[in-house]
Amino acid sequence: MLTLLNLLSAVALLIWGTHIVRTGILRVYGSHLRKVLSHNMNKRPLAFAAGIGVTALVQSSNATALLVTSFVAQGLMALTPALAIMLGADVGTALMARVLTFDLSWLSPLLIFLGVIFFLSRKQTRAGQLGRVAIGLGLIILALELIVSAATPITEAKGIKVLFASLTGDLMLDALVGALFALISYSSLAAVLLTATLAGAGLISLPVAIGLVIGANIGSGILAFLGTSMQIPAGRRVALGSLLYKVIGLVLIIPLLNPLVQWLATLKLSPQGLVIGFHLLYNSLRCLLLLPSVGYMARFCNWLLPEQALDNGVAKPRHLDPTALDTPSLALANAVRETLRIGDLIETMLNNLLQVLRGHQPALSKELRRLDEDVDALYSAVKLYLAQVPGEALGEHDRRRWAEIIELSINLQQAGDIIERMLGKVQDQKTAQRYSFSDSGLEELASLHLQLMANLRLGLSVFLSGDAESARQLLREKRRFRAQERRLAHSHVNRLHRQVVQSIETSSLHLELIADMKRLNSLFCSSAYAVLEAQGTGALADTALLDESLAP
Repeated sequence: MLTLLNLLSAVALLIWGTHIVRTGILRVYGSHLRKVLSHNMNKRPLAFAAGIGVTALVQSSNATALLVTSFVAQGLMALTPALAIMLGADVGTALMARVLTFDLSWLSPLLIFLGVIFFLSRKQTRAGQLGRVAIGLGLIILALELIVSAATPITEAKGIKVLFASLTGDLMLDALVGALFALISYSSLAAVLLTATLAGAGLISLPVAIGLVIGANIGSGILAFLGTSMQIPAGRRVALGSLLYKVIGLVLIIPLLNPLVQWLATLKLSPQGLVIGFHLLYNSLRCLLLLPSVGYMARFCNWLLPEQALDNGVAKPRHLDPTALDTPSLALANAVRETLRIGDLIETMLNNLLQVLRGHQPALSKELRRLDEDVDALYSAVKLYLAQVPGEALGEHDRRRWAEIIELSINLQQAGDIIERMLGKVQDQKTAQRYSFSDSGLEELASLHLQLMANLRLGLSVFLSGDAESARQLLREKRRFRAQERRLAHSHVNRLHRQVVQSIETSSLHLELIADMKRLNSLFCSSAYAVLEAQGTGALADTALLDESLAP
């Protein structure tokens, strides 16, 4: 029992080491990996090579799958190059299995020792995160040694020999057991290395080992597909296509199994070397053979997993992928996209509000209240998502961006509440009491509304781009809006002096709407201050002086 526990703990250590390496690499080079995987991937050979390189870097094809499915789900990458990347990821994990079988026992204590020193002394820096990666690599090498040592006494147990003796080379049964190995260990790499150890101990024959390796590949595909169960169909298609390619590989090798075993038996390699060599050869040939078919597989996956119609309930976040939380730059990019979506909802609410001002439209009023509920729901989702981003992994720029996203999302949520209150005022005083604005008063409100919409779009653009000149333009527009708001208030008072009946009846509502629009404009223009403060242009001081000079 203790021996089995040692083996399971060694496998768990291997999984943990792989996780540490993956998260460390993503925190240091996550934005670069995002650029590599999401841009210039139209050529299949380039996408295939990118899959190999990224998987070798993060030590896990499942980690690559999480990244790629996230990009496809967000519309950053098409399905066809994503499938090519996943084929490359299968080759990359086979290459790493070969590298990790070398005698690297001397390297493990060195990596752990240096990694701990750098991680503890410079935790918040890039060097500290690279120390984290070194710790993970050292744990991976150590875990492989423990797996070999723990599996040795197990191979001597009679019950284990009888159990594995039941595997007589039936490819389908062996593949099923190999898939279970991968699912239990949560790693195809661990399953392949364990298979190589069993083959080296003479516990299983070469045909059985081949079946276990093929099954381990399928198991990793199942893991990736299960990991995307909470994503939209666009992201799940990547994992589905990768799984189907692994199943196709099993079907293709069935008629070639006996000749392949006979050929491998002629090679002067150890059983462990034969298993690892077959794993590399099988994945390389399979992926190269299937690479030209990624376009057809993409269409087939689109047919199997069509887009689902959106329900009529409260809006759900589209871009807040939880698998991206280990990569702060990617997680922040997701939060930016969702915040911009909130901005689009606010723009729609403003458009509906103008229509309500122009006439009695109950349907629009109901739709406007539903949109405010959507804004509140997305704001809560963004807030909770950002709260899960690991603070220790954020650099100075990312911390500032994190704060900007939080600030804008809060401002947009407040804007939604203000617009809903404006709707209530309009219905209470204008619709219920059958009052209507004068023609000149309505046009003034419409012109201010038009300027407010323009400032909202410019504010979202400044938030997205961080352009200092656009930020200065936004502040100029803010001051212009304030001047316009004062002119319209004075114009309304002049109409009261002229005893315009409609102006008198709607005076309180008219002035309150102007004041609400002024508050909305301040919320929309707040992104300019964060940009100029980050740029260090001194524009904030100049703006403060101008604001004081314009104050009444």
